[in-house]
Amino acid sequence: MASAFFASPKSVASPPNMPRCALLNPAGEGRRRDSVKAGVVTEVTPSVIDDLVRPPVLTGGEAGKLAAWRSVRQERWQGEMPVEGDIPRWLSGTYLRNGPGLWNIDDYDFRHLFDGYATLVRVRFEQGRAVAAHRQIESEAYKAARRNRRVCYREFSEVPKPASFLSYVGELASLFSGVSLTDNSNTGVVMLGDGRVVCLTETIKGSIQIDPDTLETLGRFEYEDKLGGLIHSAHPIVTESDFLTLLPDLLRPGYLVVRMEAGSNERKVLGRVKCRGSVPAPGWVHSFAATDHFVVVPEMPLRYCVQNLLRAEPTPLYKFEWHPNSGSYVHIMSKATGNIVASVEVPPYVTFHFINAYEEVDAEGRITGIIADCCEHYANTDILEMLRLQNLRSFAGHDVLPDARVGRFRIPLDGSPQGELEAALDPEEHGRGMDMCSINPTYLGKKYRYAYACGARRPCNFPNTLTKIDLVEKKAKNWHQEGAVPSEPFFVARPGATEEDDGVVISIVSDKNGEGYALVLDGRSFEELARAKFPYGLPYGLHGCWVPKKQ
Repeated sequence: MASAFFASPKSVASPPNMPRCALLNPAGEGRRRDSVKAGVVTEVTPSVIDDLVRPPVLTGGEAGKLAAWRSVRQERWQGEMPVEGDIPRWLSGTYLRNGPGLWNIDDYDFRHLFDGYATLVRVRFEQGRAVAAHRQIESEAYKAARRNRRVCYREFSEVPKPASFLSYVGELASLFSGVSLTDNSNTGVVMLGDGRVVCLTETIKGSIQIDPDTLETLGRFEYEDKLGGLIHSAHPIVTESDFLTLLPDLLRPGYLVVRMEAGSNERKVLGRVKCRGSVPAPGWVHSFAATDHFVVVPEMPLRYCVQNLLRAEPTPLYKFEWHPNSGSYVHIMSKATGNIVASVEVPPYVTFHFINAYEEVDAEGRITGIIADCCEHYANTDILEMLRLQNLRSFAGHDVLPDARVGRFRIPLDGSPQGELEAALDPEEHGRGMDMCSINPTYLGKKYRYAYACGARRPCNFPNTLTKIDLVEKKAKNWHQEGAVPSEPFFVARPGATEEDDGVVISIVSDKNGEGYALVLDGRSFEELARAKFPYGLPYGLHGCWVPKKQ
């Protein structure tokens, strides 16, 4: 990695059998710019696809300039970034961020934030400098759309348009086999314990290995086992030794908890959780939590719906249905035995992202309960509707973002049938907005104090601040820039640090003037240290990971 750190970008060929910019140029005319925008410090590979996409119709204030909800300008770019401020010289490695970045094919606009084809962003830090790049992940879904100029796989809300009834029947058959499900890995990116880097989404086939140096798509990450299944949690729990995830079972409602050792592609079953809800379907498990000894398996009333999966048009809750009367549960599984040690009913909840979990112990050191924290939306599914692109693009100054909090579950291990769910701190501390979270990874599964997330400065229609949560003092520090949209704050610890918040927080920000930059905040004070500017604003991204510099 070090030898290529400041290397010039390699020449990139256009996709075979396709006019240059055929996907990104709405007219398909292969028009390309001959020069880079004046005043921008950048390098652009001459053969790169660099035509602008057709801009979406945006309304309200500065919305017309904001790049967060626009499709990516070009398929790939690389260059050194001008830096304002001082990046700590100890920060040495690569920050990767994944997310949906292309929301149209020619003049057809996608509906939902989660539909977009994946754009991978890389920012390398070394000796106070920053070199960045972005590149489309070449999933089969992306390549097929580029080749055929239409949606060819089932995305979050988009489905292929069948030419006839017979083709629709055939498409349904391919859905049951998983063939028509997308492999568009636009959600997360993780570094496995053996150093391989994998981009993920909720379909198992959407696990794609990439090269963190070049951002090249290396191919599908193949799970070498007999477990089958079509979907899994978009957020596995990854450590140096293993990879832990959940496989929802739609036929026998429940979840398989599986583990994969570092260096292996074989998942092994740790145990199975049977759903307790009165509706025969597992709850959505976008993420989950784990402690040193236990796996926390959520069963929320936003449940998978097979009928909705089969429909050719999106339903109000897409692939899910809301069943608050079905019961809401949290299950605790022993990592050592795979046995369920607690299964408790809790108040209804909606969460995309768990923050962390840890074990409570008594004076004798016996484990008495589990604390699990998440970004919780007050059991309100409206957040899914708010993430429709037309809603994100039409902010008119009204406060329409649904409230959210740090939801804290308390799960007793004494056989009690009930657990608790409450706010871990006053939600006003972070503007009643809360999502897209990270912690110091050293504290994964352990008692911790600090979390970093996106909060809100009202009025807004989307989380627009970065917030540092102190779960001991029950206070928050917030960073905000008027009109800007920051993505997930990602914590990187300083080498040799002994304090939990000794490090930096990295976020990629879309500025209201159409520009964008990588922001570096001090993990302790939460004050800005530096910002490194991209040549243009990038689409909003979801989740990231840190790849340390190879020694």
